[in-house]
Amino acid sequence: MHIWHSKLIRFLQACLLFTGFVLILAACTWLQPSVAPGNVLFQDDFSLPSSGWDRYRDETYEAEYVDGAYRMRVFTNQTMVWSLPGVDLQDVRITVEARAIQGSSNNLFGTICRYQNADNFIFFLVSSDGFAGIGRYIDGERQLLTDESLLPTNAIPDIQSLLTITTTCNKQDLGLQINGLEVAAAETEQVVAGDVGLLVGTYDEGDVTIEFDNLSVVQP
Repeated sequence: MHIWHSKLIRFLQACLLFTGFVLILAACTWLQPSVAPGNVLFQDDFSLPSSGWDRYRDETYEAEYVDGAYRMRVFTNQTMVWSLPGVDLQDVRITVEARAIQGSSNNLFGTICRYQNADNFIFFLVSSDGFAGIGRYIDGERQLLTDESLLPTNAIPDIQSLLTITTTCNKQDLGLQINGLEVAAAETEQVVAGDVGLLVGTYDEGDVTIEFDNLSVVQP
């Protein structure tokens, strides 16, 4: 009888400890602030060269902080390169200012979301000669989601205009705006977390330079 009583006491003590642990976890979860729409998840004005973006140069491309902005220059044709800050986010609204500094207007630049690796991510593209679109890489295969090719848009006034590009990855919904005008929308069945990023590409002519500034990533 004494042995059974001791076991019962130990059992009740264990239950109390477990219950207290669960309550602590619940309290911590309750105290953890939720991320509301519009809350800033990441931002960079590129004033600090140590903020984490690539600083790199080879025969293909160059990426560097220049005069409080971030410049990506692609030397070769038929090339797309990107740079990542190293964050892990799922639903995002990315806003960045971008301007073509030199090179052909038949270019590509924009943003990336849900970057898992070089073979799996979503991209948003703008071209200085007036085209835009949304696509993805899945297992290394590049697919445009908006059409078979980029869509024409009147939201780009001229070749060297400063553009405010806003891109959204919100659950299955993807959206692209230029200077506040929606120019492309698509859906994806893949909802995963990953990095955000900036990209620049070329077609038949190389030596394209794009300057980015005032990047903001918020909860959509």
